[in-house]
Amino acid sequence: MRYNFITIEGTIGAGKTSLAQRISNEFNGKLILEQFEDNAFLPKFYEDQEKYAFPLEMSFMASRFQQLKEQLSSPDLFSNFTISDYFFPKSLIFAQKTLPIDELALFTRFFNFISGSLPKPDLFVYLYLDVNRLQQNIRLRGRSYEQKIKDEYLESIQAGYFDYIKQQRDMRVLILDTNELDFVHTDRDYQRIMEVIDADYPVGIHRFTF
Repeated sequence: MRYNFITIEGTIGAGKTSLAQRISNEFNGKLILEQFEDNAFLPKFYEDQEKYAFPLEMSFMASRFQQLKEQLSSPDLFSNFTISDYFFPKSLIFAQKTLPIDELALFTRFFNFISGSLPKPDLFVYLYLDVNRLQQNIRLRGRSYEQKIKDEYLESIQAGYFDYIKQQRDMRVLILDTNELDFVHTDRDYQRIMEVIDADYPVGIHRFTF
């Protein structure tokens, strides 16, 4: 693997964890997975977003920061590179879609204060799926608290990611349209993705449709 730190991102149900795990296993990478299931506010948020959005986003930001700070500051001598299934700025991306203006202003102050101490990935990979495919994946993995997620929420989060990506000028970004692939169950589809990921890219945004 030519990159030292890779981040796999995508909207809920895009397959980022599955892809990060497979790449880590195949290329001996140190794997960092988001510990979202430990967040007690998450099921409550899907029941009442207005009430629980702020504590949810704050707790996610705190746990993501702590995990990345610890994992990225302690090199693993037995791994060839590091790969994660999330990027710290997702905290701000989600908050911008879920918080009212006053709470977002407070959240952003905390985010800006701590985010500069974390390194950016050498390669940022965004997995794009349309909302119908996202919902199919969400239903298949069967997490009860996710079954009521609305299409509008997924569309909003996806738009937030694209807004963020458009503003990046100093990262290598891959946007992979995987609507016609099944890289979890089909080796050929996985290999097609890896041919794209494990290539040399200049800084900038690079789009691929399979």
